Amino acid sequence: MRKVVIYSAVFLLAACGANKGNPSNKGEGGTSTNNSTEGSLGEEFVLQERPVYNPSETQLTDLIHTKLEVNFDWKQSRMNGVVTITAKPHFYATQELILDAKGMDINSVAMGGEVVEFAYIEDVLNIQLNKEYTRDQEYTVVIDYVSKPDERTTGGSAAITSDKGLYFINPLGEDKDVMPQIWTQGETESSSVWFPTIDSPNAKTTQEIFITVEDKFITLSNGALISSKPIEGGKRVDHWKQVLPHAPYLFMMGVGEFKVVKDSYTKKDGSTMEVNYIVEPEWEGSAKAIFGETPEMIRFFSELLGVEYPWDKYTQIVVRDYVSGAMENTGAVIFGDYAYKTERELLDDNDQSTIAHELFHHWFGDLVTAESWSNLTLNESFANYSQFLWDEHRYGVDEADYFGDQEADGYRQSASVQGYHDLVWFDYEDKDQMFDGHSYNKGGRILHMLRNYLGDDAFFSSLNRYLVDNQYQAAEFHELRLAFEEVTGEDLNWFFNQWYLGSGHATLVFTQEEDRKNHKLLVSVEQKQSLELSPIFKIPFQIAIFDDNGKHIHEVVIDELTEEFELPYTGTLKTFIYDYQQVLLADMEVMKSQSEYINEFYLGERYAARKQGLMEGTVGFSPKGQEMILDGLKDKFWHIRVLALGKAYMLDGEYAEKGLEIVKGMVKYDPKSDVRVAAVTAIGQLVDDETLLTTIYNDRVKEDRSYSVIAIALSNLSGINPTEALRIAETLENDESSAIIYGISQIYAAHGGPEKLAFMKKALEGDVVGGFDRLGVMNSLTIFIGRHDVSIAEQAYDIYVHLSENGGFYMKMFLPKAIGYLDQYFTETIENLEGELKVHEENKDVLYADQTRTKIKAYEAQQEKYRAFNKMLEKESNDGH
Repeated sequence: MRKVVIYSAVFLLAACGANKGNPSNKGEGGTSTNNSTEGSLGEEFVLQERPVYNPSETQLTDLIHTKLEVNFDWKQSRMNGVVTITAKPHFYATQELILDAKGMDINSVAMGGEVVEFAYIEDVLNIQLNKEYTRDQEYTVVIDYVSKPDERTTGGSAAITSDKGLYFINPLGEDKDVMPQIWTQGETESSSVWFPTIDSPNAKTTQEIFITVEDKFITLSNGALISSKPIEGGKRVDHWKQVLPHAPYLFMMGVGEFKVVKDSYTKKDGSTMEVNYIVEPEWEGSAKAIFGETPEMIRFFSELLGVEYPWDKYTQIVVRDYVSGAMENTGAVIFGDYAYKTERELLDDNDQSTIAHELFHHWFGDLVTAESWSNLTLNESFANYSQFLWDEHRYGVDEADYFGDQEADGYRQSASVQGYHDLVWFDYEDKDQMFDGHSYNKGGRILHMLRNYLGDDAFFSSLNRYLVDNQYQAAEFHELRLAFEEVTGEDLNWFFNQWYLGSGHATLVFTQEEDRKNHKLLVSVEQKQSLELSPIFKIPFQIAIFDDNGKHIHEVVIDELTEEFELPYTGTLKTFIYDYQQVLLADMEVMKSQSEYINEFYLGERYAARKQGLMEGTVGFSPKGQEMILDGLKDKFWHIRVLALGKAYMLDGEYAEKGLEIVKGMVKYDPKSDVRVAAVTAIGQLVDDETLLTTIYNDRVKEDRSYSVIAIALSNLSGINPTEALRIAETLENDESSAIIYGISQIYAAHGGPEKLAFMKKALEGDVVGGFDRLGVMNSLTIFIGRHDVSIAEQAYDIYVHLSENGGFYMKMFLPKAIGYLDQYFTETIENLEGELKVHEENKDVLYADQTRTKIKAYEAQQEKYRAFNKMLEKESNDGH
């Protein structure tokens, strides 16, 4: 599953359960267990409780097949269902079947047409079977029930904002801007909201579903569409069937007046498989632009893994009000409506990484499933790493390395807020904590290190072994280790113990001394990470030495706190690069001379080397440093060009003249919109003529196809010519681009008159602005209020109320911060007015004094109203709503 997560101080409250013990002393499940310690007098202190351990679900029953027959009560947001479950005891003979069934009405339970007894207490359905069954005997149970998702108490988390399971979106059609629709979200354990099942990741079952709908609707579920039969009343029954087993959390159902855009994938044997994109009618023309790389991704991943895509079809659907990023339901992947982008919007941003992520789950997560949430990284680290693999294949290694760096930074940011813990984390407090920067980002970086250590052939052969040996089963991380060991012949416990059962990462401090007499570079490296949190790591990596004879690669291993290496060179030592392959998940402290950094930029082949050389080698405004900036502006990789543009202010004299000519060209002609955005900003640092800048910015607003470039040009224009920026902004108010509307809101926040409140309201209550742009517009509104009198705050109150009710998880999370800013604004304004009142009273200006008192009362009234609103938000947050 792809999660969209913002890390904020808000999450500090959830940073519990991180393993802070000594990783070398592991108890059950890798949890630190210092069972006793010696005091100063030798006395022994014994822990009174066992450490927390979250095991895999005990398998009492094996699901075999699940058949669902469902229809919908749109008015009450309910689903009527009959589930027929075929199962057998896992090992021990039993006369009971225990199922998860959340918030339902259970009408009846039958076996062979005869009613059987059951107890339904606290979301658990305990069925008394008609006799005792052994592990060799299958039985079938039929349950008639009603799913009532809107009538149960729900929860949620930062990663998956609701656990309602079954979602009726605008079921009565009251919102004319939102197409009525139904969809499901099973992960983590919410499928049991819409059908009774064993809602555990280590359960597996085949499935079929008969969905009764009005004929105007299309349906989607897992597997193949077997039949679609009209029935009386203008309705239809669609029969979907999947003959291969998967986990219940991967069951999916979707209903709505969507359009199906057909595509296909040709397998190695020549057979053709359906690849479909399901979207709302107005997005039918954009579907292939959004998802069109999917068939090539399927081919690439199938060949890379040596395992052909194993399921019946591959369909992707975009839904409204989705509760996460995307979800890998087997053959029926859900995306939130952020995926809707026109071809023009795709110039700035696409969702190929998310598309690859969910697709790769069909091997890692769907074909082989983590047997417990503690082992979630078996699903998510591979899906995360698929993004690197696709970028490397489609766009080149620089692109992959760049985003790999972003993933590593995401892990560090997550850990700084939520704490460090083992990758396979048995002592979490809530399973939703597993969906963090460890399971995803850190896990992906660990796989990259393992790939580089073993080599591509061994790495991908091992993945093939893991998939083939465990297909259609649940697995734990030991199965992954064993697959690598069987292929490579190497005991890899050292790697898996430190990275999967250990916390944190290495901090490596490098120092070096050049022995010119003997032509050696003497390198010392020290591991400085906290040993209370992390182990002493064993780290294989490469050091590159560049001398008169070129590049020399040295394979080294660190496995002690301090290591020293003597590396020979010939002639002149030009530079050296630690971790030449750019693979280590580590904090590295390195000091070099400016010339060594500059040589690193020119001699280093990987993105990280060129980046570090550029960023560190430009200190001091030296001629060579400025020449490097100019060369950086022409680098083959777009982000190096962006970084060089960020250094353009350092150019002077002839270098500034050359730089200006290069940047002028980049503003118009660079193929990457991110670079043009940076160039539009950089040119303002190289040109003093405001008339020329106004012309350049106006030209970009009129001529550039990138919304991001238009937005930054308009923003920069507002800094030098607010009147012109306001004039242009008004002509763009009805644009359908989220980025443009957000950009206009920023201009109005700084320069707009009170009449622009109507624009802010439309932007925040309409459906053009989405995702993080909507958060940005809310911030613009808050700043806007602070520039105007109290009447604007009074009028804007209803906008904030609307956002609290309709804004989604992240909007609700950040809304109290905006209200807190306004509270500070009210306080400061009241204090200033009280100061004015004192002066008026001293001067006996009765009229002005009365007017000021009226203003103070008005601000106090608004402050009281907003404070009450914020208290309500805090209560809802504390109550888990």
